[in-house]
Formats: sequence, structure tokens, C-alpha cells
Amino acid sequence: MEDIVLLADPKTSAWDFAKKIQDYILNVNKQKIDMQELVMKEFRDHENMPEINENIRRKDVYLIQSSNKHPNNWWTELLLTKDLCLSADVNSLSLVLPYMRYTRQDRKHKSRVPISTRALANSISPGLKRIITMDLHSPQIQNAYPAEVPLDNLHSFPEVVKYLREKHPEDLENLAVVSPDAGGMTRTNAFLKRLIRSETVDSIKDNYSFAIISKIRNTTGTIEDMFLAGDVRDKNVLIIDDIYDSCGTVIKAGELLKKNGAKRLLTYASHGLFTQGTKDVVNAFDVVMTSNTHYNNENEGVEIIDVTPTFAEAIYRAQKGLSVSKLFE
Repeated sequence: MEDIVLLADPKTSAWDFAKKIQDYILNVNKQKIDMQELVMKEFRDHENMPEINENIRRKDVYLIQSSNKHPNNWWTELLLTKDLCLSADVNSLSLVLPYMRYTRQDRKHKSRVPISTRALANSISPGLKRIITMDLHSPQIQNAYPAEVPLDNLHSFPEVVKYLREKHPEDLENLAVVSPDAGGMTRTNAFLKRLIRSETVDSIKDNYSFAIISKIRNTTGTIEDMFLAGDVRDKNVLIIDDIYDSCGTVIKAGELLKKNGAKRLLTYASHGLFTQGTKDVVNAFDVVMTSNTHYNNENEGVEIIDVTPTFAEAIYRAQKGLSVSKLFE
């Protein structure tokens, strides 16, 4: 795999993410791949100019972009770096976007607003070989991308289940997996199925259960009330979601579960934005987990699950012409 280049900005979390991918492919797949620095220069007027100091001509480039950048800079830098790579006559360019920005703006909820998810797809897709991301806000976002640019929506659940079995095996006994809203039912059910398939003890497997929280919003869009469908009394509870933002909703959900007799409270969301910090949600739960798709070293009290093995396998399989869908099984 000498013609592959992992490209990342060394001043961001993407560099460490890329390094872990490189190490995994070397240690597990016994293949050495190159890493190169993306130098992001900023002028006094705040315009950006990406630059690569090494030759990438005829290389298969995987650009790993950090979502910790300001969302607008994230988008602009993707476009500029894509132009840079295509102009440098690369063999192919693939985007690795651990947390894809603008995925929550996936429909027109009122008049005279953009469908930003579609706008992103239209702007970044031309010229690409593929896009690799993880746990999209909704699977139908893939429909915004052209068929000639495959979008691999990887799942973090295999690594999450592995982590729980290694670090919190006692919490898996008599566990109820909870969806925080109706929109997350499919996601939560998929996690539960994965958990059940990985369980070898029938007595524990039979004690897994599912519950859902229904939310009523007022005219301002804030939550007015919540209702629980399912039994959590005397059970350990794990809330499954895709994004931690302000964490207000998940904290209210935890309070509701406690009122209904839940024992220990655990929560996992794939992408930990934590726009209001982590203090309140850490105080409200026994265990708070997220992945390193949107890593922030200020997330005190949050357990970080490394999902780079899944990305590494996806890159290796894509490059070797193997099935990426095997990672979803």
C-alpha cells in the first residue's frame, strides 16, 4: 500500500486520529502507509490557504478532517484542500470525516431555509473517489450523495459493545437500552441487536430489554414533557444517541428514568460536541461515554471510546477492493 497517503492537519485532533489508523494498518494488516502534513495557513484577513510540502502526484489520498474546527472553516478547508489535491494530479481523493458537520440540517422545516446537508453534498462530492464517515444523524443523508461517490456510513457500535464488555461488564446484567426519542428507535434497536449477538450467556441475553422516551415540545421548541414507554425498574439503563450537544435532553431523560426506578444510568452518543461543557451530564449519570470522532481533551469525566480501528479497516478494505459492508455485520 505504498501509494496511499493519509493527509491531516498536525495542529488538530485529525493528526492523532490518522496516526492511530496508520498504526492499526501496520500492526494488524501488516501494511505500511505514508502520512503527510496538511499545512493550513491563515492570512491576516482570515482567509485560509492549505499547503502540502511533499509530492502526492499519482497517490491515493485519504484526507482526514477534524470536526473540532469551526463548522464554516471545516467546510471551506475541505473545498480548498480538495482543489489542492486534484490540482496536484492525485490518483484519487477520499474524504475521511469522522463526524460529518451539517447533518442535522437535512430537511426543510420551514420556508426560505436551505437544506444544508444537500448543499454540503453538492459542493464536496465532485472529483472524489469516496467518503467515509460514522453514525450519520439519519441514514437517508446518504441519498444526497451521487451514486458514483460511495458514502460509507460506518457504525461505532462494535467498538462500543467491545468497550462495555471490557470496562463495564457488571452494568450489562439486567440492562435496558433506551432511545431518547422516537427518531432514535432504529439506532437504539440496532445497538441492542449487536449487544445480543455478542452475548454468550443466555440468561444475561434474556434480560436485555428496550425502552423509548417520548417528548412533547412547546411552541418555542423546548421540551415541555417526557413520557417513558417500557420497564426500567431495578435495571441498569443505557441511553443510546448520536450527538451530545447541550446535553439538556439526555439529562432530563436520565431524571425520568431515575423516577421510574432505574438503578445505574449510563449514556453513549457517538459524537461528543458538549457545547455547554460536560459537568452537568457527568454529574447526572454514573457513566458518560462518547467516541473520539469529535475529540476534545477538555471533556472531563467522559470515557472516550477509540473507533479508529473501524476507520482503519474501512480504508484498508476500500483500497484492497474488499467488502466494507462486512464491518456492519
